[in-house]
Amino acid sequence: MAALAAGLIMGSARARVALAQGAAPGWIAVDSAARTVTIVLEVTHAAGAPSALLNGFREGAAQVVVPVGWTVIWDWRNADSTSPHSLVVMQEREKIPPEGGRPPFTNAMTKSLSAGLAAGQSDHTSFEADQVGWYWLLCGVPGHALQGEWLGLKVDADAKTAGVVLKP
Repeated sequence: MAALAAGLIMGSARARVALAQGAAPGWIAVDSAARTVTIVLEVTHAAGAPSALLNGFREGAAQVVVPVGWTVIWDWRNADSTSPHSLVVMQEREKIPPEGGRPPFTNAMTKSLSAGLAAGQSDHTSFEADQVGWYWLLCGVPGHALQGEWLGLKVDADAKTAGVVLKP
């Protein structure tokens, strides 16, 4: 994983150090030869947390960086017994949207976007990250993203490989 940091533009010194030391999360797998990144995402709910967590993160505390033109594959699972959830890629704007909508990439959303999937249900999808920009990976169930259920996604023309940047 130490090679993971080589082609990424990092947003913080802490993230650079974490990736340089091989501490990239186990929920991301990179196949540079195939130009694919596989992301395993699980929604959980921690007692006392204001919202569910995506792989232990909320409010953009983790940002997935993907080189433009790569294929993103995700395996997503709802492990939160208190609420249905979904996942969609949305163009980053001034404000988090109140619910999921049309993704900028074909197929970049789970089934049952607004209603969500019940605890124990999962979804698998893939899409080509063919537009450079800043995006959110957010829960499409109304109100959930506003409560903090989102991660960042950056499709970067300068990135040489995929990885995750952790925000301080």
